[in-house]
Amino acid sequence: MRPVDPRTRRVRSAGWRHGAVTGRRLDVRVTVLGTGTMGAGVARSLLREGHEVTVWNRSAERAAPLASDGATVAQDAPSAVAQAEVVLLTLFDTDAVVDVLRAAGSAAPRDAVWVQASTIGTSGTETVVRLAEESGVTLVEAMMLGTKGPAEQGKLTMLAAGPADVLDRVQPVLDAIGAKTVRAGERVGDGTAVKLAANAWIAAITAATGQSLAVARALGVDPQLFLDAIEGSASDSAYAHTKGASMLAGEFPAQFALDGLRKDIGLITDAARSTGVSTTLLDALDRVYRDASAAGHGDDDIAAVGTAF
Repeated sequence: MRPVDPRTRRVRSAGWRHGAVTGRRLDVRVTVLGTGTMGAGVARSLLREGHEVTVWNRSAERAAPLASDGATVAQDAPSAVAQAEVVLLTLFDTDAVVDVLRAAGSAAPRDAVWVQASTIGTSGTETVVRLAEESGVTLVEAMMLGTKGPAEQGKLTMLAAGPADVLDRVQPVLDAIGAKTVRAGERVGDGTAVKLAANAWIAAITAATGQSLAVARALGVDPQLFLDAIEGSASDSAYAHTKGASMLAGEFPAQFALDGLRKDIGLITDAARSTGVSTTLLDALDRVYRDASAAGHGDDDIAAVGTAF
């Protein structure tokens, strides 16, 4: 039998609810702060797995539909976390995370664990870690690798970091929303580092797919032939086929909004510059995604970057 990599953990069993396998409860009281595309999907996955879920969003109309799925919709962040065992932060940027922590950090039970799942970069993470320490908040991180579909299906990859014993406490929550959990380290920030590296890859491969399709079309051949050529080869990528199909159809329903990835490219670039890593490719990616956004595709899926070519 192949040994299990301790960095990747997945536990799910019908006996889990009663602790027959792990001794951990399934029905955790979870608060999701931020119910945008990812937060709403995560909340539904938690409800489907039997957790008791409270949600809050700054724009109340974004959270209201989750009531019909069984969630409790709170009117403000402090009341949302008042009974929470786990607080999941699925917000857009550092400012939003800081605002929520300042407003609600003292309102949660002292033994609650706050799980930072927002992509806020290395500098933003350092800011939030300091604020959590000052506020006496127990903080870990679990970056979400995936898009709208996996969030709704409970099939994200969770990039977790923090003290192992604290991550053990929130593992039932991570298992409800992810197909696997990769433990990046015991320092909050290690998960962010892996997420930035992964999103650099996503930005590059999506843009490269668009460029290859454009080159094939410009040279007078059916661009589908590019996807046919790489299929099953060492250079193949399921992501290229998924995004390539969207590009060929000219339809971009948002799974990962283009402007959201533009924000992440900025965070990746900042992190690279701060550590002396060349940003030549990142600068080029920023330019093509910016061009697609300027053409009106900011709210569309990242596959719309193909229009920049």
